[in-house]
Amino acid sequence: MEETQRQKKIAGVIQKDLADILQRAATDSGLKGTLISVSKVSVTVDLSLAKVYVSIFPNKDAKALLEGIKAGQVGIRHELAQRTKHQLRRVPELNFYLDDSLEYIDNIEKSLKGEENPIENRDLLDKRKKA
Repeated sequence: MEETQRQKKIAGVIQKDLADILQRAATDSGLKGTLISVSKVSVTVDLSLAKVYVSIFPNKDAKALLEGIKAGQVGIRHELAQRTKHQLRRVPELNFYLDDSLEYIDNIEKSLKGEENPIENRDLLDKRKKA
C-alpha cells in the first residue's frame, strides 16, 4: 500500500530530527569518528509506530551501538517529542533496525575489485552456490 503524504511528511520530520539526536549523542559520549545516520523511516497508517533504519559507520561497532540505541529508546523518544512538539501531537513508538546496505555495497565492491574474483579463483564459485 502506498504511503500517504501525511505519513511521508511525518517520516521526514522524524528522520531529520532523529539523525541529529543520534549523532549528537554519539559525539557527546566520546565516539569520535563514528557516523550514525538515519537512512529510512516508515510510519504506520495510524501514526502510532515508526520503523527507523539506522546506518552506522564503521561497521564493526554497529551491533553494539544499535543495542545502546535500543536501550536508550525512551530518552530518544522524549528528546524527539521536545523537538517536534509544534509539528506532531503524539510521537510514534520507535523501533530501531540496522541498515546493512553499506556493508552489502562494500562486499560487492570488494568482489568487483578482484579480492574475491570468482573468474580468477574458481573455488569461490562452489562457496557462492545456493543450496
